[in-house]
Parts: sequence; structure tokens; C-alpha cells
Amino acid sequence: MNPSPWHLSPYVLLVLTTLFWSGNFVLGRAVHTVFTPFTLSFWRWAVALLILLPFVWSSLRQQGPLLRRHWPILLWLSLLGVVNFNTCVYIGLQTTTVTNAVIMLSITPVLIIALSFLLLRQTVTRWQMLGIALSLSGVLAIVSRGVPGNLLAQQVNSGDLWILAAVLSWALYSVCLRWRPPDLHPLNFQAITMIIGVIILTPFYSWDLTHDRFFLLNTATLASIFYLALFPSILAYIFWNRAVAELGANRAGQFLHLMPAFGAVLAMIFLDERLYAFHAAGIALIALGIWLATVYGRKTS
Repeated sequence: MNPSPWHLSPYVLLVLTTLFWSGNFVLGRAVHTVFTPFTLSFWRWAVALLILLPFVWSSLRQQGPLLRRHWPILLWLSLLGVVNFNTCVYIGLQTTTVTNAVIMLSITPVLIIALSFLLLRQTVTRWQMLGIALSLSGVLAIVSRGVPGNLLAQQVNSGDLWILAAVLSWALYSVCLRWRPPDLHPLNFQAITMIIGVIILTPFYSWDLTHDRFFLLNTATLASIFYLALFPSILAYIFWNRAVAELGANRAGQFLHLMPAFGAVLAMIFLDERLYAFHAAGIALIALGIWLATVYGRKTS
């Protein structure tokens, strides 16, 4: 197996990744009344695993000793990147909009910088600290719908908080990728994290079934699951992991800024969502924070 089956620039891979993930948010919102979050997450990863497994089964068995030796970090990465992130997103999209979700996701790069400082002791400059504070202010502007009193009155959409939990989980996943076993083939890494993720999700999906939370099997639901399994699950994760390996988490994370653009446009086309003034204010604060933290902060460090 060729370890780099897609001979594309990591920057191209990151653009495709953000496009596929934006589609995941839009579709997750579109079907939020059809699938429960755990059901959608389970079938997304189960079908993705069925697609990928025939291509990696023999290699996966060959690397069995390596997998057993590194099972703690593989379990941790699966929990963060496969289980937590996607399930929190789908729970959040039950009550918040795609536009809110993808804009808040753009804070991930500054969270990566903050977590890199906490976990890896990478230097954080004053400008980076200011950038982190500004980006967090942008998120608060969106969560409060531009009315600070909403935060004090506890009138915050719970869906926004679930999206923030997803964002934190993804930032931590991206930082922790540096501890991924270097000898583990990328496709094998993706497959084993899927296997672990499906195992963890199974009891939650079973709980849905015991409470009669079924979905109607038809062309629309099958197409939705297939899209989620192939594009944002298999291709996007492989692309992201390869780009992070080549560019590092901090540089790769900057491409998540494309998601508000992709997501907002797709949401306006397919979900008839609208942009409001508090979205613009949040985007401006997040963008300024990102610029200070990643560009000016790096120049003065």
C-alpha cells in the first residue's frame, strides 16, 4: 500500500477537507429530525468502516503488534476525533444553526495554539494571548446573539455549547496527533480509530433502539449516510491527518477558517439560513484574533 495515495498538495487536501466538513454540518442540520445524534454518528462510522476495511484488512493484521503496543493513544484519539467531535456536532445541530456552528468552529486554530502551550510547552507570545482573547470574544458574541445580557441571563442556546465542546475536542485531537504511532500506516490509523469509535458508539445507538428511535430507510437517508461515510469521514480525515503530518497542527488549523464561508453559503442555498449583524461581529473578532495569534504573534516571537 502506498502511504500517500493522493499525490496532491497538502493545501489542496485541506481545502477539500473543509468543503467536505462544511457539507457534514449542513447535512447534519438538514436531517436532525430524521436521525438522532447517536444514530447518525453510529451509521456514519459503521458504513465508513465497511467501505475502508477491505482495503486495509491484511495490512491491519500485519500491524497488530504495533496497534496493541499503542492502544492507549489510539483509544484517546478515537474518542476525541471520531466519537466526541461528531456526536457533539450532531447534538448541537439539533438546536443551533449551521452558520453559528461553522463560525464557532473557526476558533479551533487559536485553541490549538493554547493547547500546544499547555500540553507541549510551546511558547505563547503576548500577541497570541491577545489573539486568543479576541477570538473567544467573537465566539461569545455569536453565542449571546450580540446581546451580552443573554450570557448573564443564561439565555444561551444549548446547541452552541455542544458545538463549543466539539471544537475543543477537535483542537485537542489535532494537537495529540503528534503522538500517533509514526510507523502506523495512515489508512490503518484511520481504520483502527473507526473500529474503536464504532465500538464506543454501539451502546449509545442501542439505547436509541430500545427507546424506539428508528429512522425510515429510503433513498434520502441512504444517500445521507453514504455521503457522511465517504466524504467527511474517510476522505476528509485521511486528508486532514496527512496535512497535519506535513504542515503541523498550527498551520493546518488555519484552513478551518474556510468553513464559515463554505458553510454559510451552503446553509443559505440548502437551508435558507441568514447572516445577522452578530455573525459579522463574531467573524471580525475571530479573524482579528487569528491574525494576531498566527501571523503577527509568530513574527514577534
